Amino acid sequence: MNPLFPLSPLLVARVLACVACSSPGFADPHVWRPRPGEKAESIPGPLENFGSFESFSDALKAACPLILSKPNASVVHLQERDPQLALRVSTEYCAWLYYTPERKYELSMLTDVPLPGSALQGAASCLLPPNVDDPRYPPSSIKYIFLLHNHPFAGELSKPDIGFAMAMANAHALIVEVGSRKVPLSVVAFFSSSKDSQRPTCDGFYQYIPATNELRKWVNMGGDWASRKAGTVAWLNATEFTITRE
Repeated sequence: MNPLFPLSPLLVARVLACVACSSPGFADPHVWRPRPGEKAESIPGPLENFGSFESFSDALKAACPLILSKPNASVVHLQERDPQLALRVSTEYCAWLYYTPERKYELSMLTDVPLPGSALQGAASCLLPPNVDDPRYPPSSIKYIFLLHNHPFAGELSKPDIGFAMAMANAHALIVEVGSRKVPLSVVAFFSSSKDSQRPTCDGFYQYIPATNELRKWVNMGGDWASRKAGTVAWLNATEFTITRE
C-alpha cells in the first residue's frame, strides 16, 4: 500500500473554480450545476427518487443504467461515423456513492460540469466536488465509497481519473468502515458498447482502487457481474505514476 499523498492543489483549485455551464432547454432534475461564480465545494444529496440500498453492489447496478441513460452519456454510435461530432457532444456525468448513518448506500445528484480545457485535449470530463451536502446528516458522518462517472467512448480509466481518485482517498479515507465490513474507496467508470443511441446498455465498468493500486474491469454477464484484473498503478511520487495494463 502506498503512503497517503497530499491532496493536489491543482485538483482542488479546479474543483473550487468550477463555474456553471449554460443549460438550454429542459432542466434535468437529476443534474446539479453550481451557480455562476459559486465555489463547488460540495454536491447535493441524495438523488431524488433513486432510493437507498443495503449493499453497494445493488446501488452500482441501479446507478449504471441511470447515468448511461443521460443525453450523450454514450456516443459509441458516433465514433466511427463522425468522431469529431462524437467528441463535441459527448458528456460525462459524475456523482458520489456514499454511506449514511442509516447504514444505507445513496447517490448524490449528478453533475455534468466539464473540466476546463478537457475538450481541447480530446476527452470529455466532469468535475465532481469533493464533498456531499446531505442536510439530513452532519458532514462528518458521511462516508465516501465510489466516485462514479460514465465514459462516453467506453474507454479505460484515464490518468486524471486515477489522480483524482487518489486525491479523494487522501481527502476522505483509503478504506471505509461500513457496518461490519471494510470497503476501499475507488473510482468507477460505467460504459456501454451498444450502438443504439436511444437505449445504451449497461455493459460494465472500469475501477481503480487506490488502497491496492489495482485496475479492474467489470462486465455485465446477463445480470451477473464478472471482473478481471486490468492493470496496476505504480506511484513514482505524489503526483506522478505509471500504468501497467494487462
